[in-house]
Amino acid sequence: MSDSPTAPLPAPADLPAPVINPNATIVLGKRYLRKGPDGRPLEDETGLFWRVALAIASQEANYGEERDVTATARQFYDLMTSYKFLPNSPTLMNAGTPLGQLAACFVLPVGDSMEEIFDAVKFAALIHKSGGGTGFSFSRLRAKHSRVGSTGGVASGPVSFMRIFNTATEQVKQGGTRRGANMGILRVDHPDIKEFITCKEHEHALDNFNISVGLTEAFMQAVDANRDYDLIDPRDGIATARQSAREIFELLVRKAWESGDPGIVFLDRINRDNPTPALGEIESTNPCGEQPLLPYEACNLGSINLALIFSPAAPDGVDWEELARIIRLSVRFLDNVIDASQYPLPIITEMVRKNRKIGLGVMGFADLLYRVRVPYDSPEALVLAERLMSFIQAEAQKASAALAAERGPFPAFDVSVFPAKGQGPLRNATTTTIAPTGTLSIIAGCSSGVEPLFALSFARHVMDGEKLVETNPYFRAALDAAGLSRPDIIAEVARKGSVAHMEEIPEALRRIFVTAMDIEPVWHLRMQAAFQKYTDNAVSKTVNLPNTATKEEIAGIYRMAFELGCKGVTVYRDGCKTAQVLCTGEAGQEEAPKAATRVKTRPDVVYGFTQKVKTGLGELYLTVNEVDGRPFEVFATIGKSGRSVTAKAEAIGRLVSLALRSGVDVEDIVGQLKGIGGENPVFQKKGLLLSIPDAVSWVLESRYMAGQTVSDGNGSLTTPRCPDCGAELVFEEGCHICKSCGFTKCG
Repeated sequence: MSDSPTAPLPAPADLPAPVINPNATIVLGKRYLRKGPDGRPLEDETGLFWRVALAIASQEANYGEERDVTATARQFYDLMTSYKFLPNSPTLMNAGTPLGQLAACFVLPVGDSMEEIFDAVKFAALIHKSGGGTGFSFSRLRAKHSRVGSTGGVASGPVSFMRIFNTATEQVKQGGTRRGANMGILRVDHPDIKEFITCKEHEHALDNFNISVGLTEAFMQAVDANRDYDLIDPRDGIATARQSAREIFELLVRKAWESGDPGIVFLDRINRDNPTPALGEIESTNPCGEQPLLPYEACNLGSINLALIFSPAAPDGVDWEELARIIRLSVRFLDNVIDASQYPLPIITEMVRKNRKIGLGVMGFADLLYRVRVPYDSPEALVLAERLMSFIQAEAQKASAALAAERGPFPAFDVSVFPAKGQGPLRNATTTTIAPTGTLSIIAGCSSGVEPLFALSFARHVMDGEKLVETNPYFRAALDAAGLSRPDIIAEVARKGSVAHMEEIPEALRRIFVTAMDIEPVWHLRMQAAFQKYTDNAVSKTVNLPNTATKEEIAGIYRMAFELGCKGVTVYRDGCKTAQVLCTGEAGQEEAPKAATRVKTRPDVVYGFTQKVKTGLGELYLTVNEVDGRPFEVFATIGKSGRSVTAKAEAIGRLVSLALRSGVDVEDIVGQLKGIGGENPVFQKKGLLLSIPDAVSWVLESRYMAGQTVSDGNGSLTTPRCPDCGAELVFEEGCHICKSCGFTKCG
């Protein structure tokens, strides 16, 4: 199957061009428009959406229906370019191309043999190349130190093999657009569960994986009763040991408090909603946890923009008739995607077309709440969430039933749970999923998924160091109506991101326009549960916690998630990646004292680079020499300056060199130098450089720390930066997302 670019089909001359917001222009140009061998676009935004619309509409011909393919393509084009619905990224990228892989989510089995393990590695590489993400359960692998009968050796265990998957993922660039993302799940009753829970405690370990512990109801009951539970040998199902449930639960909580990993999924609850249990047990989910799937299954997703179903004429602010129309057309679109997609493996094609799962979800929910003037953290918001998702699920099933009447039910319908429930034929085994919408929400210009807004206003970095302040349009309209759209207020909101403590903003507006960190964690969880109640699959949602949150609070969230019927939960304590506690080995062990510091001897020959940086005191020439790819020494010289400045630059270089040669991490050096002010700050491409030390920190950070979080040396934390454009990354829906350029990093 060739994936070389071909000339796209021209769009009809009378097709209206879509209105593209500035952020979407960047994201579409960088990640979605088809490009030729020279890297130049082969299409514009109109061509992109028409390519997708026509490719998906062309599947109508498979069923011998009277529908006009071109007319249906226009409907799909209007649906997408109105931003009332968008399909998942692989569909936008690959529909109508030779690659043709349109699904976002895959789950692959990992069997307990070398052949099965490395088959899974190979299959994952093919999926990542095509733009999909993969989920794995490693629960079938025998425990570490188990005897391997065929060789007489001992097994290395699931975590060891996860590192192989992680390394393979690192080498595969997804369709030229993004790196692969994985989910790794291990059952809580696996003998290696402790090693799994702690496998990401060191920064950058398994950084292409999200990990979740598969919890059972028996385990949760044992936690509450403070009982031991059985650890099970996956080879024969026999208990091999007993373990304190509460000890494991507390370890799980502590690691989540330290770094956000691992998350949890409730396996029994997921399998109670398995529509085809006769075909197998669900063991894993996709990378962000919202799509449980059988082995070799895939699912394509799409999201409705709830911000655009607002109607000021409606008593509750919702245009239900328009929402029903969007749902019907979106379900038809997603069902067609199944037929249009070219899957990486024949067995995946077979499984997908047997169950025909689709996942229709939502984005723009926080924007809708702003428009109807309902606070996110309120009972009214929960009621609206349940009503919306109940309506979407019911209408999606009606649309699926209508398609079944036209085209036939999904082939596994007769062995599914639906006939026993008295449910008539359905075209799709599942119809609803609430997925992450990081880049889709940028394209649509709305809030992401069912998350609250991360900030009401923020500064986006553009060319030549310029910052463009972007403000949520509904908040801006509210300020306009209140006569408060003053530059000083907008600047203050951009600085803080929130109005929670801005007394110049009326209390009524402060109550409505809340952001993620203004909201108590329990409301995040209640909102997830409200949407989960009427979602076939699961809900991608992050429970945001302040840096001061305690382990006991996280334990309470996990228990509440179980009680409220969630299928899993991800918590993220603000700044936890940087503030992560140093620890090694078993729980409770403290790191051994470090040996006395020794300054490394300089080799006779070292190699490096010299970078010129414009500062307010002249051109700084910073030479950084490396050993084994890491900075080893720094020489700072500055031209056309007095002796005092030259001496200071030399002193900074010597001290930084001493620190590097003494084993101090470059991150710690950057944290100490970054943000030091001077008398002559100057703008350049990276933004504002405050001083020579600030310039040195920028060179080191840019070269060695792309995408990492930096402490300023005074105990405060700065947010991680996008490695592509340098803007701040936001953690939501299980991933770090750049709201400026669409960069996404899951794992």
